[in-house]
Amino acid sequence: MAYAFTKDLETGNQLIDSEHRQLIDAINNLLTACSTGKGRAELANTTKFLQDYTAKHFGDEEKLQLQSQYPDYANHKRYHEEFKKVVAGICQKLDKDGPTVALVGEVNSAIAGWLINHIKKEDVKVATHIKSRS
Repeated sequence: MAYAFTKDLETGNQLIDSEHRQLIDAINNLLTACSTGKGRAELANTTKFLQDYTAKHFGDEEKLQLQSQYPDYANHKRYHEEFKKVVAGICQKLDKDGPTVALVGEVNSAIAGWLINHIKKEDVKVATHIKSRS
C-alpha cells in the first residue's frame, strides 16, 4: 500500500511539507522494493535516508518552533529525540544482522506509524501556531 501526501498531512509550511513529502517518497520506495522482492536491498538506502532526514528535518522544525516561540517546544523536541533513537536502533540492527525481512517490516511500521501520528497530531499543531504568529 503506497502512501500519499494528502490534505490532512499538510501543515501549510512549504519547507516542512516538502520534507514530509520526501519522507513519504522514502516509504514508498521501500514498499515498492518490497513488492518486487528487493526490500532487503533497499533497506540500507532507507536507513541512510532516515539518519539524514531526522537530522535535517527535525532541525528545521525545531528552528521554526523556537523562532515562533512554540509553547510545546520541549515535548515536540522530545518526540523527535525518541524517533531518532528508533532510527539508531534500526541502524544498529542492520549493522549487526544485515537486511532481514523482519527489519524491513520494522522500518515500514516505524516510519508509517510515526508519519501518521506525528505529522497529523503534532506538526499540524506547530504549523497552526506558526501561522497565528505571522
